[in-house]
Amino acid sequence: MAPQYEIRADYDADTIVVHQAYAPAIADAALRAGRFVAPFSFRRMTWIKPSFLWLMHRSNWARKPGQERVLAVRMPRQGWEEALSRAVLTTADPADVARAAVHVQWDPERSSRGAALNHYSIQVGIGRDLIRTFNDDWIVSLTDLTPQVRKAAALTQTGHATKARRLFPVERVYPLPQHLERLLSPGG
Repeated sequence: MAPQYEIRADYDADTIVVHQAYAPAIADAALRAGRFVAPFSFRRMTWIKPSFLWLMHRSNWARKPGQERVLAVRMPRQGWEEALSRAVLTTADPADVARAAVHVQWDPERSSRGAALNHYSIQVGIGRDLIRTFNDDWIVSLTDLTPQVRKAAALTQTGHATKARRLFPVERVYPLPQHLERLLSPGG
């Protein structure tokens, strides 16, 4: 993949962290259970995002209605790569996208102030047919990042961007197997 389409994530030898933002009722129930339970919907696609700052842009730093809580979902790299192997780019033929178990789209990465950057972040939509596997087999842990998100937002807004960055997860380029690079590469 071209460097502008690299996946950047917090990961270790066995796991990767993806982020999601939810309403408090969904987040609280999930944190108590250690996985998603009602009122989480298993009937619709759920989008996972390795990029912390992209989710901060999307959720307006956990201020957007229905996205007031930010969760870090740690999952096995094996599950992450299995999901990616079943993905179809959202720019593909609409019939292929409609049949896909997993959707992938690339959106401009964001700065801590929300400005679009010149490289892209991956968003991965886990469809209804795979969401139970994601929930039951791939969740290693859930962590509530909301307190650090709120603190980082306040620091950023008051001109303390360096202090805010210390609260961000450390993300680096995720090493994709070559067959997944080809599959996920826009125009490839």
